[in-house]
Amino acid sequence: MPFIGVLPERRHLFQPEPRASLAVNDAAAWCLNPAHRHIYDKLQLALQAGLMAAPCGVVPMDVGIAANTQVFVKPIVNLAGMGLNARAMRADAVPMTPGSFWCECLTGTHTSSDCLVRNGEALWFAHTRASEEKDAARPIFWEIGAPLPQLEPWISTWIKHNLADYTGLCNIELIDGRPIEAHLRGSNGFFDFYGPSFLPAWVALADGEPFTPPPPIPGGLVISVFGNADLNEEHLKAAEALGVSVQPDPNTPGRAAILRCSEREAGFEIYSRLTGRRPAGH
Repeated sequence: MPFIGVLPERRHLFQPEPRASLAVNDAAAWCLNPAHRHIYDKLQLALQAGLMAAPCGVVPMDVGIAANTQVFVKPIVNLAGMGLNARAMRADAVPMTPGSFWCECLTGTHTSSDCLVRNGEALWFAHTRASEEKDAARPIFWEIGAPLPQLEPWISTWIKHNLADYTGLCNIELIDGRPIEAHLRGSNGFFDFYGPSFLPAWVALADGEPFTPPPPIPGGLVISVFGNADLNEEHLKAAEALGVSVQPDPNTPGRAAILRCSEREAGFEIYSRLTGRRPAGH
């Protein structure tokens, strides 16, 4: 069976094809994994982690949250872009939005970790660290291959408890080491930087073939161009010369393009040309 949910412009990455059906996006993952789809419930994920959280309709002040405290509001389950409609607001302004919940705001480092798993045991990790600068709570860029071994014991335990008989690829996002989202797929926008051994290893694991963990990932940078971008031919040629891949993004609301590069400064240079600005601090 082919990989399910691959965008046409990303198809070249997904080789070899597996015998098992493998999900690339959340909708396909939800359909293919009925026994494990509970991890998409972000309210339960927050409560399990000991965070203050409740469905919209439960007034935060009624459970001891001060009216002027910032809380985060987002859909309980959202397969069409997990971060969509997430926003921070005062506790006394939380709307009565059906299907959404509020949660205490987390601060600190935002990370995303892909894990190859066999029967609930984490066998391999690829960690990514988000930029501090955000656009509507979305990181401007991600550092692929960040050295974050300190996260692995907690993630391994979480997988063991929540995905006890799962085999395949999963992802968990943390802020300051506490979970905000989980997925039954990987961060396919980062696969360009995982090296040539990753896809064959994932396919072998899913198909029950002999499995060798891939080596540590080479890494790189993925930069989101939010808002308007001048994708003219001159800028695209400059990007190619600097080794920066420019992928127009008509699928994500508010994002014009995705930049991928191995060299940080080359990526920021092209970002600056496309937008007329540089990420904060760069």
